[in-house]
Amino acid sequence: MEQITRKAYAKINLGLDVVRRRPDGYHEVKMIMQTVGIYDTLTFKKKEQREDVPQIMIKLEQGDTTGTASLKEELPCDESNLIYKAAALIMKTYDIREGVEITLLKRIPIAAGMAGGSTDAAAVFHGLNELFAISMDLEAMKELGVLIGADVPYCIMGGTALSEGIGEILTPLPAPPAAYLLIAKPDIHVSTKFVYENLHADRLQFHPDIDGMAKALKAGSLTGITQRMENVLETVTIREYPVIRQIKEEMKRNGALNALMSGSGPTVFGIYEDEETAKKAYEAVKAQGLAKEIFVTDFVTL
Repeated sequence: MEQITRKAYAKINLGLDVVRRRPDGYHEVKMIMQTVGIYDTLTFKKKEQREDVPQIMIKLEQGDTTGTASLKEELPCDESNLIYKAAALIMKTYDIREGVEITLLKRIPIAAGMAGGSTDAAAVFHGLNELFAISMDLEAMKELGVLIGADVPYCIMGGTALSEGIGEILTPLPAPPAAYLLIAKPDIHVSTKFVYENLHADRLQFHPDIDGMAKALKAGSLTGITQRMENVLETVTIREYPVIRQIKEEMKRNGALNALMSGSGPTVFGIYEDEETAKKAYEAVKAQGLAKEIFVTDFVTL
C-alpha cells in the first residue's frame, strides 16, 4: 500500500477534575473524554528516501474554517509538530528506512482544548502502522503515544473513556445517548501551561462528580450526564477570559441542557436534545459575535 487516509477526531471533556499536583510537576487528573464529529484528515504517502529529501515531510491544506496563511503561522511543519514527533518516534522504533509525506487537512480549531494536535499524532500511529505494515496493537501504540503527549493514548483509542493519572490510564465507558453538540471557540488563545500553573488543586472548593457521570453513562441517562458537567479549569480561565462564561450562558439560554469549557479552553460546548434547537443556538452565538469558529455536530462512537 502506497497511500492511505485517516480521520483524526476531536475530543471534548464531559467532566474534568484535577486531583493533585504531583512532586514531578505533573497534575493528576480524573476526567471523562468523548470523541466528537469534528475531524482533521491526514493522508500518508510512501516516499523513496534520498539524502537531499527529508524523511518526514508535512504539508498543510486549507480546512473549512482556517486560511492557509494563518494556519502555517500557527502550525509549523517542523520537528516541533506533534505529527512529526509521532512519525519520527515510530520510524526510529521500528527501523523504517523509507520516507513518508503527510498531508494534513486542518478543520479542528487550533489551541482549543480539543486535542487537535494529539489526535493528529494519534492518526499518525494508525496511519504508519497500516502504511508500513508494522502490526502494532492498540496497547503498543498507546505506550509509545504517551511519550508524545498525555492525550495521545486516549486519541489513539477514541470513543468514551475515563482518563486518570496524567491522562494515560484509560477505562472505556459506554457511549452517551445520541444528542447534538454546539461547539464554539472564541477568538482568543489560552495557554495550557498558564492555566495549570494558576490552578491550585489543593484549594479547590468543589470537585466534579466523575464517578456519578460514569454511572450515568452506564445507565444511558443524558440528563444524568449533563447535570454533572463540570471542569475545574474554568476557575482559572473564566476569571481571565469572561467570554467563556458568556458563551456558556448564551448556549443555555438557547436550549442547551448544559454547557462547559473543554479541556483548558477556550472552546465551549453545549449539549442539545435535538438538531433544530442546536442550530438556533448556533445562530444566537454567531449573532452575538462571541466566536468565529462554530460547529453543530454530535458524539462519535469509535
